[in-house]
Amino acid sequence: MEPRIDLFTTETGARLGKRFANLGQVVSRSPLPQATQELVSLRASQINGCGWCIDMHTKEAAAAGETAVRLHLVAAWREATVFTDAERAALALAEEGTRLADHHDGVSDATWARVREHYDDEQVAALVALVALINAANRLAVIVHQRGGSYEAGMFEAALG
Repeated sequence: MEPRIDLFTTETGARLGKRFANLGQVVSRSPLPQATQELVSLRASQINGCGWCIDMHTKEAAAAGETAVRLHLVAAWREATVFTDAERAALALAEEGTRLADHHDGVSDATWARVREHYDDEQVAALVALVALINAANRLAVIVHQRGGSYEAGMFEAALG
């Protein structure tokens, strides 16, 4: 499957990409733990089948010190012992927020209650925004067949300067 277009080489795509990255920086600089951010982004990207984003978030998490065991087990987090209760709550929110059409209420009250047990208002705001942003990024990349494998950790930070 060949890429359909490189959005970043168009004027519109470049402008959107920069603003999208700036939104991502707001989340990145929030009090939501960085490890949680990468795990959530990775899980949503797995569900959406976004090779580009899986590649990016796996490499960013590894560069930040995340273990291979945890990265490999994100897809089966419910059956793994390596995640905290807070991370489990965030991963549940990521899954339900990604699969909105599967639940008539979107995110269940039970999942929301678990998230609120572990995260304060600032962290919840960042978590909700992160789930929305990663799903938007997944859709952009999947639609244009942006393939994974070539991402290098830190490459977007370097481009933003």
